[in-house]
Amino acid sequence: MGFILNIETATKNCSVCIAKDGAVVSLLEYAGEGYAHAEKLHVFIEEALKEAGITFKALDAVAVSMGPGSYTGLRIGVSAAKGLCYALSIPLIAIDTLEVLARKIQVQEGVIIPLIDARRMEAYTAIFDSNYQKLRETRAEIITETSFEETSGQIHLLGDGAAKCREMLSNPRFIYHDDIIYPSSAEMAAVSFGKYQNQDFVDVAYFEPYYLKDFLIAK
Repeated sequence: MGFILNIETATKNCSVCIAKDGAVVSLLEYAGEGYAHAEKLHVFIEEALKEAGITFKALDAVAVSMGPGSYTGLRIGVSAAKGLCYALSIPLIAIDTLEVLARKIQVQEGVIIPLIDARRMEAYTAIFDSNYQKLRETRAEIITETSFEETSGQIHLLGDGAAKCREMLSNPRFIYHDDIIYPSSAEMAAVSFGKYQNQDFVDVAYFEPYYLKDFLIAK
């Protein structure tokens, strides 16, 4: 039996779930206009544990969405995850945020390109096949009329960065999943359990989120 707390805070969606052996037992999430992670994350964790009928001591591991995404959101999520792992002496699992988003859909053919908004015409992207195997590394790229031209066949686009593509990428081979905007901790459950079984952990002391871009403060 393995109880894992999954935390997803890389976007506007503050999402927490408790999973048992890879199946979601409880799920709480909120995606508002602003970032409410600092106010809601710890409350969600406590409520998720209560709904699952367990205490902190029953957790076998904590999994966190590692990025790319919001600098502030990632810091909050990773800090909470590391704090719990330290206090409970349990392992920390890191999961690619773009893979979490890609797993929101299932396709029979073509590739999946999740896009997380990186402001202006830029988005964080990666390319996955129908089995969620990464075919191209994660990038922060400006969306243009030639974006993804090296990729053949159907292309499934999803995430809050996909809206930037509509005007420039209108070929029928681009399939938009407009109802899927943010990643959720629910899609982390099976992945985190697999990593737990394989003892695929990260160092609690030294792990840092995958920001991809430097954090800049406007002057």
